[in-house]
Amino acid sequence: MPTRIVLADDEAIIRMDLKEMLTSLGYVVVGEAGDGRTAINVAREVRPDLVIMDVEMPDLDGIAAAEEMATEQIAPVLLLTAYSQPELVKRARETAAIVGYLVKPFRESDLAPAIEVALSRHREFRTIQGELHDIHESLKTRKVVERAKGLLMDAHGLKEAEAFRKIQKLSMNARKSMREVAEAILLTNEL
Repeated sequence: MPTRIVLADDEAIIRMDLKEMLTSLGYVVVGEAGDGRTAINVAREVRPDLVIMDVEMPDLDGIAAAEEMATEQIAPVLLLTAYSQPELVKRARETAAIVGYLVKPFRESDLAPAIEVALSRHREFRTIQGELHDIHESLKTRKVVERAKGLLMDAHGLKEAEAFRKIQKLSMNARKSMREVAEAILLTNEL
């Protein structure tokens, strides 16, 4: 499937030229906006693979719009700008949704590599986020199981391995996760 893109630039001629370039490169433009607020609303509606957005726009600048898109996990943003001031670059760098930065004027040959690198960075970021979530959940599970094990050891005089096997066996018999069984043991103890 071709990459679906939303364009946001306050200059209609630039949007038109950019759309033509993107189309000739095989990308699909699924939405356009002339300001940051509209860009967010269009991106919310069509859920593109990428938003290409100018920094300087009315209502809400591109960096602020990208921050909002990051908060809502709408889409990654490739910023376009005629400005390369250090403070803009710093703000862009600190915004999670911004996965690339392209300075105007640019050539069509600059566009595809910038888009592909931006999409690749975003995929890497999502993978890392998923792994981090899994690790966080594993740690939470381990904590609960350790507490339940300790409780069984104290209440029934079991050794650590025996308490673990008891939780494991209850988990298999009830077809519940070890975390669910451990939470039930802790809840029962509280009652």
